[in-house]
Amino acid sequence: MIKLLHLSFILLSISSFVGRVILSETQPLLLKQTLFKVAPHIINGVLLFTGFILVFQGNWMSIEHNWIMAKLFAVIIYIGLGVLVMRYRGMLRWLAFTGAMLCFAYIGIVAVTKNALFFL
Repeated sequence: MIKLLHLSFILLSISSFVGRVILSETQPLLLKQTLFKVAPHIINGVLLFTGFILVFQGNWMSIEHNWIMAKLFAVIIYIGLGVLVMRYRGMLRWLAFTGAMLCFAYIGIVAVTKNALFFL
């Protein structure tokens, strides 16, 4: 049940992020509405909460599960790049957006393979 909730909020989170980027280019005034300011924080808060529950349920806190730390580090980078995407315009925005999407893909692949160095 928690895993399904977590996966659902992953889809909501990435959809929300990409949607807000599109809106910032096409209808930036919409992003000033309360819904567009508050909803991403609620979605990502639930996402992180369910992720922590899964970590504790799976007993993945030991050092042998280093892929969890890799995902956490990638999430921090993803958040930082997301902030750049929403605050800046031009080439920096699109470089940050590309980096954020690469982080998202990395996080997903690590979650499935349980291997932080899957590319080696």
